[in-house]
Amino acid sequence: QVQLVESGGGLVQPGGSLRLSCVARGMIFGISHMAWHRQGPGNQRELIAWITAGGSETYADSVKGRFTISRDNAKNTVYLQMNTLKPEDTAVYYCNKYRGTLPWGQGTQVTVSS
Repeated sequence: QVQLVESGGGLVQPGGSLRLSCVARGMIFGISHMAWHRQGPGNQRELIAWITAGGSETYADSVKGRFTISRDNAKNTVYLQMNTLKPEDTAVYYCNKYRGTLPWGQGTQVTVSS
């Protein structure tokens, strides 16, 4: 049974940084393209970054240049380094596949506020 466990969220001031982690259990992680999604207050869940099994990265325009996705296949973990955070980045962040086909985890709350 696949389980995704996100962590690393918190309260941060505008301009600050956070690093999110997501451990994937019960799946063949190394051949899976993985992604980060987020859902802000009153918004639909959106795809913001993804990384292929080979390590190629793609970003939504809203986070390009500020966020970096990476993966450690030995640890079945995907990361999201978030820099220069803005209030509009406030959301619950989830990892999943590109199309969100795995069972969703609980997510990790990121709040950007002064």
